[in-house]
Amino acid sequence: MAKKQFKAESKRLLEMMINSIYSQREVFLRELISNASDAIDKIYYKALTDDTLSFNKDSYYIQVIPDKANRTLTIIDTGIGMTKEELENNLGTIARSGSLAFKNENEAKDGHNIIGQFGVGFYAAFMVADVVTVISKALGSDEAYKWESKGTDGYTIVPNEKQSIGTEIILEIKANTEEENYDQYLEEYQLRQTIKKYSDFIRYPIKMDVTGKRPKKGSETELEDYTEEQVINSMVPIWRKNKTELTPEDYENFYTEKHYGFDKPIKHIHINVDGAVRYNAILYIPEKIPFDYYSKEYEKGVELYSNGVLIMNKCGDLLPDYFSFVKGMVDSEDLSLNISREMLQQDRQLKLIAKNINKKIKSELQSLLKNDREKYDEFYKSFGRQLKYGVYSDFGANKEDLQDLLMFYSSKEKKLVTLDEYVSRMPEDQKYIYYASGESYERIEKLPQTELVSEKGYEILYFTEDIDEFAIKMLMTYKDKEFKSVSSGDLGIEAEENQDNASSDDNENKDLFDYMKNILSGKVEDVRVSKRLRSHPVCLSTDGEVTIEMEKILNTMPDSQNVKAEKVLEINPNHEVFNSLKEAFETDKEKLNLYTNLLYNQALLIEGLPINDPVEFTNDICKIMV
Repeated sequence: MAKKQFKAESKRLLEMMINSIYSQREVFLRELISNASDAIDKIYYKALTDDTLSFNKDSYYIQVIPDKANRTLTIIDTGIGMTKEELENNLGTIARSGSLAFKNENEAKDGHNIIGQFGVGFYAAFMVADVVTVISKALGSDEAYKWESKGTDGYTIVPNEKQSIGTEIILEIKANTEEENYDQYLEEYQLRQTIKKYSDFIRYPIKMDVTGKRPKKGSETELEDYTEEQVINSMVPIWRKNKTELTPEDYENFYTEKHYGFDKPIKHIHINVDGAVRYNAILYIPEKIPFDYYSKEYEKGVELYSNGVLIMNKCGDLLPDYFSFVKGMVDSEDLSLNISREMLQQDRQLKLIAKNINKKIKSELQSLLKNDREKYDEFYKSFGRQLKYGVYSDFGANKEDLQDLLMFYSSKEKKLVTLDEYVSRMPEDQKYIYYASGESYERIEKLPQTELVSEKGYEILYFTEDIDEFAIKMLMTYKDKEFKSVSSGDLGIEAEENQDNASSDDNENKDLFDYMKNILSGKVEDVRVSKRLRSHPVCLSTDGEVTIEMEKILNTMPDSQNVKAEKVLEINPNHEVFNSLKEAFETDKEKLNLYTNLLYNQALLIEGLPINDPVEFTNDICKIMV
C-alpha cells in the first residue's frame, strides 16, 4: 500500500514533538499508557448504554513487554481498539484526539473520565523509537489493521491478523548515541520506575514480567533466577479514597512513599471538591525545614495529576510563595493542558484551584494555632520566617491573610504570642504595640530603650529576625493599633512629670547638648535629654522610618546604598554621668570631648554597631583610668 503523507502542519508539529517539546523522553511511556487506559474506558462507556455489552473490570489490563534481543518495547491494551478509519483519523492527523472527541460526545454520561484530551501524546513515541507500529482490532469488527510510521516521512495502513479486541503498539527503540542512552527504555528496572512515577494510579492493572532470585529447590544456599508476571501500579490512589477509610498512618506512609520529606508531617489536609472545578488533593505541613529551603536551589510546588496521571513534579503555580513549605499533590480532571502535558496554561481552573488551596491551608493553620498550640509553635519555629516574608512581599498585598498567623516573643509571657493575644491584654491607656529589635532575646532584654515601656507595665514584642521589622513596617497597624519601636523618638507615653523635667533639662543644658552634637557631627542628628532611660546613662534612639536594626540589615545586602538611620544620642539626666558632663562643659572641654566620644561608642556597642576606630576607643578608656 502506498505511503500516506502527514499534512504540512502535522509534519512540522511531529518534528517539534520529536526534537523539543518534551524535556524528558521517558514521558512517552506515560502517554502510551494513558491512551491505553482511555481505550478501556471507552468500552466502559459503551457498556453503560449498550445492553449487549458487559464490563468486567478484571478482564481489562495494560501489558508492557520489553524485548532486548529485538530492541522492541510493546504496549498492549484490551480496550476498544480502532477501525481503519479511526487509525487514519486519530493517528494520521496530529492533534486530532479520538479521546477528546469521545469525551465531548459523552459529556452527559456518568462514569470514568477520559484522560487523553490531545492527540499529540501518542507521537511522543518517536522520541525513543525509529519505527512505531500500531496493530488494532476494534470492538464489533472482524478485521484488524496495522498502522506503521518511521516519523515525518509518513505512514501506511494495511490489513493485519489479530485475534482479540484491543491495540498493540510496538516501538523499535533507537540505537544509543553519545547524548542519549536509549537502552534504558528496555530495562526492566527503568520501566518499572517510570510506570510507578507517572502511571501508578491508572485504574487498570499495568502488567509486566519481572525477574528475581529465589532459593533453589533442594538447596539452602543456591539461588535460581525466575520470572513472573506482576502488576506494577497500585491503581487506587489514596486521595480518591473516603477519608473515613484512612488512618493517620496511611497519610504518613504516603508522605514517606512520595519522598516529600524525611520527617513526619505536622498536619495533613485531605481535600475533595466537586463543584465549579473538580479536584482532589492531599497536602502536608512538614515538621522540619528542608536543608535547602532558603536557598536558590529550593523549588516550591506540589505534584500535579490529571486523572491519576502525573503531569508535573513541581507545580509552583498552585502555591503562593509564603506557603511554599507545603508538600503534597493535586489531581484534577478539569485542568486544561497544553500540547505536551508538561506546561500548564494559566487557565481559570488552575487559578481557582490555587485560590481554594490557599484558603484551605490558611484555615488549617488557624485551626492548628487554636487547637494545638504546641504543634503550631513547632511549625512556626520552622516556617514563621516565610509567613513574615509573605506579609512584606508584594507591597503587603497578603498582609490581611497572614497577620493572624504571625507570632513574636513576648517580654511578659516569655514565649511566642500572636498579635491578637498582645492586643487583647493591652491596658486602656496604651496607644501602641511596642517592639524592640536585636540579635537575641537576652540582648533585647538588656536594651536601655526598654526601660520606660517596661516601667509602664506594657508588653514588648522581641524582634530577632532580619525580616521582622520590615514586615511590621508593611503591616503598619493591627486592629487599629499602630506599631512603635522602643527606640522611636516619640514613644507616645504620657508621663507629664518626666516630660516637664526633660524639657527643663533640655532648656537649661542646651549649650551643652549643642556642643556635644557638634563633636558628633555627621554621626548623630541630635543630642538630647532622654525621657526613656532609668538606670542606663546613654542610648541611641532614631527619628524617621529607618531604625538602627533596619540600617544594619540593609547595609549587609549586596546592593547596599549605605543607608543610615537618623540617630539621636540620649543622655539620662538622672545618672551621675550627666553631672560629669555638665562639670566638664564648665571646666574642661577636652575632657568633655573624651566623655562625648566614649558615650557615643558605648551607645554603638549596646546596639551591636561597629565602632569606627576601636584603637581610639581603647585609648580613650585608658585616658580616664589615669
